[in-house]
Amino acid sequence: MNRKLDHLRVRARLLRQTRAFFDEIGFIEVQPPCLSRDLIVDAHIDPVIVPGQSLGLPSGMAAATYYLQSSAELAMKRLLAQGVGSMYSIGPVFRAGERSPRHNVEFTMLEWYAVGASMQDAIKQTVSLVQRMLGNRPTRVVTYRELFQQTLGFDPIETPVQRLEIEVAKVDADLATSLLGQRDELLDVLLTERIEPAVATESLLIRNYPLSQAALARRCDDDPQTAERFEWMIDGLELANGYGELIDADELQSRSEANNQKRIAAGRRPLASDSRLVEAMRSGLPPCAGVALGFDRLVMLAVGSREIGDVLVFPIEDA
Repeated sequence: MNRKLDHLRVRARLLRQTRAFFDEIGFIEVQPPCLSRDLIVDAHIDPVIVPGQSLGLPSGMAAATYYLQSSAELAMKRLLAQGVGSMYSIGPVFRAGERSPRHNVEFTMLEWYAVGASMQDAIKQTVSLVQRMLGNRPTRVVTYRELFQQTLGFDPIETPVQRLEIEVAKVDADLATSLLGQRDELLDVLLTERIEPAVATESLLIRNYPLSQAALARRCDDDPQTAERFEWMIDGLELANGYGELIDADELQSRSEANNQKRIAAGRRPLASDSRLVEAMRSGLPPCAGVALGFDRLVMLAVGSREIGDVLVFPIEDA
């Protein structure tokens, strides 16, 4: 119990420091809804589904289906389109089926959007925030391409997919066979199984992901084969994911449809792609950059834990 109390005190301190940081740079704190009829289609994340009828609302008010949000992104971008300006949120998010030393179905996400900012601006903000709380850690910044070239000796974007299949077969032959022709999935295996163990003791910020892995990031001007997306890993723990944000509604719809095709191919159910985020983008989403940071993982790094359950009040099995 004493250790749990110590960790809760660290969490409380980090929450105060986070709010102080964003107050200093003029951001407003918002509290987006956890439950929404809309969602952003992700190829790999399954939402927690809530039937509309279970909410007990008056007839005709509820949608057929609601989702516990896996990110505050959709609601916050709707606010951006309404002119709220730079903002942040700290709150619970949900992902179905996730429980491991690093994952829990419900966890806390710090998410912020800076109007008029680029990916590089978002990187500077993220490093400044985290170093305030964890201390100054030397951080290596590398592009996705450079990381593969330095670690595995080939360009991940230009290399033929057959070469990637051969490399994955060195890790798991059956897995390589199941992923034939799937470039991004093969690259994910190599990143997880070959590269991450090699950089597990580093503070490593990876930027300029392949455009096919852009999620909701815009295309890079200086390398059109890549997107303005970055991820920061500290001691092998993925801490933050940021974008120079996509503001093209047509491209959003195209990516949502592509993600649904990936879901179907992986045996997952497709998800509704006609969200109000499309409407918000069409009404005028301002140029901006955004970052999502796993707050529980920040606490894990602060207390030196490798188990997310150590820093939660109660993990899902005890909730």
